[in-house]
Amino acid sequence: MSNAKVRLSSKEQELVINADWILTKNAVIQKLYTFFGQLSEQYQMLIQQCPPSANEEACAVAPKISKGENYEGLPWVMLDYPRYFKGNDVFAIRCFFWWGNHVSITLQLSGKFKVFYSNAIQHYFQLRNGNPHPTHEWFIGINLEDAWQHHFRPENYQRAAELNPALIPQLPYIKLAKKIPLDEWDDVDFFLQQTFKEILHILTND
Repeated sequence: MSNAKVRLSSKEQELVINADWILTKNAVIQKLYTFFGQLSEQYQMLIQQCPPSANEEACAVAPKISKGENYEGLPWVMLDYPRYFKGNDVFAIRCFFWWGNHVSITLQLSGKFKVFYSNAIQHYFQLRNGNPHPTHEWFIGINLEDAWQHHFRPENYQRAAELNPALIPQLPYIKLAKKIPLDEWDDVDFFLQQTFKEILHILTND
C-alpha cells in the first residue's frame, strides 16, 4: 500500500476549498463561447459584403468554436472563420483567447493561398513602411518549426515594422497577427471587428 501523501501549499489549499473561482472561470468560458458565436455571425456578414478572392471554399465552411484547458498550462477559447485546412493548403482567420495573456486575431495562409495572396500582403506593408503604427501593431510569424503556436515571444513572431516586406513571399507560410491585452477587455469586440475588416482590405486590394 502506498504511503504517498499529497501536500498542498496554503494557497493551493485555499483554492481547493473554495469552489467559487472555478465556477467563475467556467462562467467566463461560457460567455466567451457566446461572444465568439455572435462575432462569427458578424464576420459572415462582412464576408458577404466584401468577399476575398480565391477562398470560396474557406468562406463556405461554417465557423468553428473550440476550447481547451492547457495551452502552456492555461485555458483557451478559439474561433476559426473563414477556415480551410487541407494538406498544405491553409486559409484561416483565427481569434484566440488565452487566459491570463491576451486576445489575438491571426490570418494564416499556406500552399495555394499563400501563393495567391503574398503579393497583396507584401504591397500592403510596403505602402505603410515608415508610417506610424496603430495602437495594436501587426506581427509576422517567423517560427520555422511550428506554424501553430499562439504566443508572441520573439522566436514565434516578429514586428512587421522590423521585417522587409520583400521577404514576405519567401516565407514558408504567411501568418499575420495582432493582439490586445486582457486589461483592455472593453475594447476587444471593436478590436476584433476592425482587424477582421483590415484583413479583408489587405486581401482584396493588390
